[in-house]
Amino acid sequence: MHGWGGSSESFTELREALKGSDIKILTPDLPGFGNEPEPKEPWTTDNYADWVENWLRQSGKWKVENGKLMLLGHSHGGRIAIKMLVRFPLSTFHFPLPSHFFLCASAGIRHPRHFKRIFGLTLAKTGKTLLKVPGLKSLEPLGKKFLYRLVRVHDYEQASPIMRQTMINVTKEDLRPLLSTITVPTDIFWGEDDGMTPVSDAHVMHKEIAGSTLHLYKGVRHRVHRDKAREIAEVIRKRTAL
Repeated sequence: MHGWGGSSESFTELREALKGSDIKILTPDLPGFGNEPEPKEPWTTDNYADWVENWLRQSGKWKVENGKLMLLGHSHGGRIAIKMLVRFPLSTFHFPLPSHFFLCASAGIRHPRHFKRIFGLTLAKTGKTLLKVPGLKSLEPLGKKFLYRLVRVHDYEQASPIMRQTMINVTKEDLRPLLSTITVPTDIFWGEDDGMTPVSDAHVMHKEIAGSTLHLYKGVRHRVHRDKAREIAEVIRKRTAL
C-alpha cells in the first residue's frame, strides 16, 4: 500500500527488484490517488482498511496456492496496514493471517505540533493575507505555492476539501497503542534522514512490535521503499523462503 500522494507506480522499483521470484505483488491505487476516484466524504484510516479488504475480496487476487499473504505499507500505506493487521481476528473477510509484515517509513505515530510548525502555518496564513493586497494579487497563485511548500503543507494545499479533511482524520489518530498487539514477524525499513516520518518513529515501532527487525539506511529520506528497493526485496525473498 502506497503513501499519501503516491500510487501503484510507487512500487516500480520494488517490482523490478522482485522480478523472477514467485511473489505476486498487489498494489492498488488507494481512493483519492492514482486512477482511483476520491471518496465521496472524508475518510478515516479504518475506511481505507475496509476498502483494501473489499478490494482483495472482490478481486480474488490475494488467493495463492500456498495461502501465504504478506502486507507491506509505505508511509500512509503503513498506517493502513497496521490497522488491517490488528483487525484480522475481527475481520469479516476470512483471508489467512499474513505470514509477514513489512513497514517502510510508516506513518502512525502522532506528534504534537511543535513551535516551528505553528510558526510556519502562521507565516503561510499571513502571507496569503498580504498577497491579497491590491498590486500583489497577481502574484497570489505563485506566492501561495511558495508559502505552502516553505512550511511543508503543500499536499494539504493541493488537496480537495474532502481529501484535506481526510488528511486531518488520518493524521490525528495515534496508532502507537496498537503496535504491541502485533504478533506477526515484522521487518521495518527506514531512512535515517527521513524528514516526513522521523527515524525516532522507527525506533518506537521496533520497540513496541515484539521480535521485529529494524533496517536503517544512512543518507536515505522518505523514499526508502524506492531508494532501497533492492535491499528490501532481498529481505522479502528471505522471509518468503522460511
